[in-house]
Amino acid sequence: MPEHASGRAKVAVFASGMGTNMGALLYASRLPDAAYDIVLVASNDPAAEALTLAQAEGVATFALSHKGMARAEHDAAMERAAKDAGAQYIALAGYMRILTPEFVERWDGRILNIHPSLLPKYPGLDTHARAIAAGDSHGGATVHLVTEDLDAGAALGQVEVAILAGDTPDTLATRVRLAEHQLYPRVLSDYVSRGNDPQWLLERVRELALSLPQTHERESHGSPGFRVGSEKSGKFFAYFADQHHGTPHVSLLAKCGSMDELESLVEAQPHAYHKPAYYGASGWIGVILNRPGVDWDNVADWLQRSWRQVAPKTLTQLLDAADEF
Repeated sequence: MPEHASGRAKVAVFASGMGTNMGALLYASRLPDAAYDIVLVASNDPAAEALTLAQAEGVATFALSHKGMARAEHDAAMERAAKDAGAQYIALAGYMRILTPEFVERWDGRILNIHPSLLPKYPGLDTHARAIAAGDSHGGATVHLVTEDLDAGAALGQVEVAILAGDTPDTLATRVRLAEHQLYPRVLSDYVSRGNDPQWLLERVRELALSLPQTHERESHGSPGFRVGSEKSGKFFAYFADQHHGTPHVSLLAKCGSMDELESLVEAQPHAYHKPAYYGASGWIGVILNRPGVDWDNVADWLQRSWRQVAPKTLTQLLDAADEF
């Protein structure tokens, strides 16, 4: 089994058949700039060609027929194999099983699938025949997040494929499959590496910060900042710092309870916290965002905690009252 590059996301691929999309994902992962590694190819069909290809390329495999098994029992075995392989994400590539809602919930935001239509058009089966019958000018493919509802998760990327005069479902499917092989690796790589994208991280922080009462955004020394109170007299409770003063960190700067707490957190968890230049001397801690496994509930807690330190008591009392319900 090949060694996996440090810092790359670990992906398990579930496949049931030939594995052409699995192969596209696998070979793209071998490129120097790939953001992920394939750590497992798993199938509900022990005879699936996808397994043969994975084994030939030195990728770990797992096979378990679903026949005679309850859906939840089979899902649990597939999930256990993915976890044992260290997978952080699951990519479905021609996996002909509907996952249980409980499985999908546990992997919320971490399961991707590719569907051969331009969703929301034509979820389900016979997508090419339906597109041709409707007189569409284009078919295509969509990579989307998997949710409890079939083919209804957020679309992460699409590619259009022209429908030619005289096309049949089979001829259109052949060209769409070529497009799928270009689309899926690109979208998967972009998705699993979004945690290093400052713009994506800023959007997450912005959403959480502006959900707090009476907050607004204002730039401060070239960086986004978030204030509570009026536009005229509001006070900053958070900043977004992208490699502030030359550090490698993309961070949320929030007010700490004390310098002792700040120093203790930075010493004990240097992977998660740092003492920012200038702000650190005033009791602001840097919560590092561009790292694996960021706990966004913890980021939200830091924002709320910092907000409470500068918000008027009338606002904090309102929030306390709301929290009781």
